[in-house]
Amino acid sequence: MSRLPVKKTYKLFIGGAFPRSESGRTYLAQEQNVARASRKDLRDAVRAARTAQPKWAAQTAYNRGQVLYRMAEMLETRSGDLADVCSGADEVERTIDRVVWYAGWSDKLAQVLGSANPVAGPYFNFTIPEPTGVVGILAPEEPALAGLVSRVAPAIVGGNAVVAVASEAHPLAAVELAEVLATADVPGGVVNILTGRREELAPVLAGHMDVNALDVSGADGEVPELERLAAENVKRVVHGSPDDQSPWEIAGFLELKTVWHPIGV
Repeated sequence: MSRLPVKKTYKLFIGGAFPRSESGRTYLAQEQNVARASRKDLRDAVRAARTAQPKWAAQTAYNRGQVLYRMAEMLETRSGDLADVCSGADEVERTIDRVVWYAGWSDKLAQVLGSANPVAGPYFNFTIPEPTGVVGILAPEEPALAGLVSRVAPAIVGGNAVVAVASEAHPLAAVELAEVLATADVPGGVVNILTGRREELAPVLAGHMDVNALDVSGADGEVPELERLAAENVKRVVHGSPDDQSPWEIAGFLELKTVWHPIGV
């Protein structure tokens, strides 16, 4: 007796769960029906990120590095599935190596990006990197997997939480990545992934008053308008590389706080 296969449903990833869009909408991409996120879905994702971010930032840098390394382990175990929904095994391997690389930077950021500053007077003066908060990311269209991870990893390793809008044309890699995150010890809400129409979601993300920074690496001609919307609440705008790794990619999502302390107290 023949059987019907159980067809996969490609949902959103919000707060560690996999809801359908509240609107019930889908769109066709890569020959699959994929959830089409609405404005309310995006607002829900920002709320989840805001709730999760303080606890994530309060974890030690060493712990965050361990979580990212666990993420690389889970990517490795699902490399075959991931290769099927992106450009292939080479992109998956680059993605895994990139996550390991950023995991190694987690407990080195304070030493490299911070400093002890010479001052005239009986004071210690330190500059310390701190997370910006909630980061909105417009992922590059290609490479669908490596491009998304190349923007998410430097944001979360420094203690930020993320709301990412996946590649519109190639969203399946982002959904597979969400399933990796759900089993990789990443606390729910630290990374939220939305699939859908970029033109619908990007302006809402840019103008949201509870988003602290906006990564426009995957944006195109709409960047000036997104920058205008971001400026309304003095939101930091990051122009990153869609497929690169550098400690300066992490620095774009950090604030530098300077602390004075009197000597002898």
